[in-house]
Amino acid sequence: MSLRHYLVSGRVQGVGYRRFVQKQAKVLGIAGIVRNLRDGRVELVARVTPEQRAQLESALARGPMLSSVDGVLGSELSEPLRMPIPTDIMEIAADGDSPWEL
Repeated sequence: MSLRHYLVSGRVQGVGYRRFVQKQAKVLGIAGIVRNLRDGRVELVARVTPEQRAQLESALARGPMLSSVDGVLGSELSEPLRMPIPTDIMEIAADGDSPWEL
């Protein structure tokens, strides 16, 4: 299991993207945290297996019906982080001004 950080750009706010991520995570058994950034991107941190990672990244690139994803930037993280990451659900967090300092 690894911890991954993603920044998703495009038309991903105001189209149900965070709820889409939350639903996909539930189906895939992925826990983490997702939020909107004020610059229009969506940011998430997720705990994934290699199989889950491929499925999640495919879903992130697709997005919900009204979205238009321009890019998904993902990177591996090492623990411990400066913030707690849920271990059992994909939590929707409050909007942020800039990406988390991980």
